[in-house]
Amino acid sequence: MKKSIGCYPRVRVEGSGRAVVSQAGGVLLVETARKAGLDRAISAALAPWRKPRAVHDPGKILLDVALAVALGGVCLADVGILRAEPAVFGAVASDPTVSRVIDALASAGPRALSAIRTARAEVRERVWTLAKTAAPDVDGQVVVDIDGVLVLAHSEKQDATATWKKTFGHHPLMAFVDHGSGGSGEPVAALLRPGNAGSNTAADHIATAQLALAQLPKTYRRGRQTLIRTDSGGGTHGFVDWLAQRGRWLSYSVGMTITDAIHEAVLRVPTSAWTVAVEPDGQIRDGAWVAEIDGDVLKGWPKGMRLIVRKERPHPGAQLRFTDTDGLRLTCFATNTTSTPIAQLELRHRQRARAEDRIRNARATGLRNLPLHDTAQNRIWLEIVSLALDLLAWMPMLALTGNARRWEPRRLRLRLFSAAAQLVTTGRRRHLRFARHWPWTDIITNAIQRLDTLPNPG
Repeated sequence: MKKSIGCYPRVRVEGSGRAVVSQAGGVLLVETARKAGLDRAISAALAPWRKPRAVHDPGKILLDVALAVALGGVCLADVGILRAEPAVFGAVASDPTVSRVIDALASAGPRALSAIRTARAEVRERVWTLAKTAAPDVDGQVVVDIDGVLVLAHSEKQDATATWKKTFGHHPLMAFVDHGSGGSGEPVAALLRPGNAGSNTAADHIATAQLALAQLPKTYRRGRQTLIRTDSGGGTHGFVDWLAQRGRWLSYSVGMTITDAIHEAVLRVPTSAWTVAVEPDGQIRDGAWVAEIDGDVLKGWPKGMRLIVRKERPHPGAQLRFTDTDGLRLTCFATNTTSTPIAQLELRHRQRARAEDRIRNARATGLRNLPLHDTAQNRIWLEIVSLALDLLAWMPMLALTGNARRWEPRRLRLRLFSAAAQLVTTGRRRHLRFARHWPWTDIITNAIQRLDTLPNPG
């Protein structure tokens, strides 16, 4: 009788394999960076920080770290996964060299940050042009969501303080371009703040919005082609006034806190004025209604601002607030959009919840913690995270189709990037041969073919 060896087959393990590339699916990100011109743009932007006779390009060093983070890395040393595969990722700097470059960029402060951000904005415009029907501006408008992120610190780091959730760490503000239901999203601003920074600080929201707008092509900075969305943290006089001053070329949809005045105004809304809420598929939302309120409640707010309230039956287990009435949960937002039914405006604002998905993806892509000590260093780390998230958004836009375009970073890593391949050299050319039995090999090879058909950067 044959002796059982358990549920899995037993294999002999050796460390003498050759011509096998780990993380070979990462070539998708490499080709995306090449076709987008990101490698050239970052290299040119960081050229002032390249020392005479230096072997490694600071731009490639920064991009290598971003690639490592996109593949799942959480610290600078994780660039070692690229160093182990020079056939795919080229020459990769040593850990001390990487650290010195990050320190040099951190010492340069705003000058280095501006150089990196300018390069990203330049490449973003090219990517959107290449993406055509997959770009986030297909319907003629770009939606930018601003939200705060709590990043925990497990050791003493500069500007790490107690947060409003009684944790310890930092509280950066992030902005993401929403790709809609057919895709994911890409970061356009990351403002590092201490952990005790307020959720509704108008100056920080203005600074984040300015950084975000600077990342967009110039054509989306006029004619109300850009929509800024926030939760109630952005519902302050300072931020709404700033948005309203740019009302000729900027739309906004900003969550508002239910104050006593708003609550009293809601009570005066007649039953006939409430409109049934709708869902993205056009179906009505049972148990939810929307209405517009006006009058004295708008005093002190910018001219042209509209206040729209939603009331709904709470989900089982949901906790009502003291300001809620008749057992119905109230939410409210302000907007300057006029030529759209209020039910559609409310649906548009509710879709801001996709920003939570973007934050979850950012946490899974280097934002679980800030690995460096100084605030200036961690500002560079935030730019590295943003570069990684850019690549994870641009690659599906340019190379994937169908459901695969909506895959989040964890799934991309599991199915595509982690795939191993055989390295074969024939005719002085290198070929990566992915396993025929790997379920997603066709997706990888088809994506590479789509990238190959794109024009090279000038």
